[in-house]
Amino acid sequence: MNDEKKILTIQDISCYGQCSITVALPILSAFGIETAVIPSAVLSTHTSGFTGYTVRDLTEDLPDIRKHWESEEIYFDAIYTGFISSDKQVDYIKDIIDSRLTDDGHVFVDPAMADNGEFYNGFDQDFADKMGELCKIGDFILPNTTEACYLLHREWKDRFPIDEMLNMAEELASFTKRYVILKGDNHKDGELGMIIYDKENPDDTKIVYNEKIDYITHGTGDVFASIFVGSSMLGEDPSTSAKIAGEFTRKAIENTIPYPAHTYGVKFEMTIPYIYKLLNQYGKGYEF
Repeated sequence: MNDEKKILTIQDISCYGQCSITVALPILSAFGIETAVIPSAVLSTHTSGFTGYTVRDLTEDLPDIRKHWESEEIYFDAIYTGFISSDKQVDYIKDIIDSRLTDDGHVFVDPAMADNGEFYNGFDQDFADKMGELCKIGDFILPNTTEACYLLHREWKDRFPIDEMLNMAEELASFTKRYVILKGDNHKDGELGMIIYDKENPDDTKIVYNEKIDYITHGTGDVFASIFVGSSMLGEDPSTSAKIAGEFTRKAIENTIPYPAHTYGVKFEMTIPYIYKLLNQYGKGYEF
């Protein structure tokens, strides 16, 4: 099904809280994709909704991991980045991509640094500009509207008209080698849209909609990105991958609502079997 493809994901490990590697690893594995990891940091919990969390930065481990993999001739068909903890890590990750990605491999960059008009703890505009350097070597970038605004030095709004969203997607094309997946189009009541912009075919811009569920929780961006990457690795086109990712994320939120104390993440684990239904409903059809 996946032609023995291998993917590397580089993001943090939050020991408690459903996000980053603890989301990406099981989801990508569920697609039948061999997944390797490089933790950018180890946190006791994620940084949203918790206080007093511990952080162990792993920046200086990255070059030695790369060197060991070089000696072992380990390569990857795709590299997927998420939460990165420092400017210096961006440079090290660029070295890893340059060294360990196959010639025909793809890079997925989720610039996980902000949401709802604000940076995550510890990030600022200087970091956003550094993240922009990493985005520029990505074949796919997956910003939400807040991250897009920081990349573009724009003012954020909680609701953008569709013409502004389309303009942002076009401007973001300067931050990617090929595709922009801009999340958070909410100009339609009751629906949440993703704009898929292909800089090689700008006239083929698409908007994919899913039902919007008004429920606040954390980790949905990581879930969306991981499903998008998994679908893409199976050969689905970006619009199909975005539809599958949006539907899966909606279902995971739906599965979380009956547990009102569960505000630190979404119950993606109990939603994993839904991947196969979505792949067969919207994708090319698969046997598992």
